[in-house]
Amino acid sequence: MDLNIDWTIVAPLFIIQVILIIIALIDLRKTQSTRGPKLMWVFIIFFIATLGPVIYFIFGRRDM
Repeated sequence: MDLNIDWTIVAPLFIIQVILIIIALIDLRKTQSTRGPKLMWVFIIFFIATLGPVIYFIFGRRDM
């Protein structure tokens, strides 16, 4: 089985995912309160791939 991965497509998506995770974790650290425990949001950010950080920014942050 020969798997040829087109890295010109995969690499930018991977970089975007890493950037989203880093930004979400920095924001989570700076935020005083969230909807739910912060540890839960860390797991969501890491384990739900690209959607984890997006879910955090939509549902996890409390309005300031």
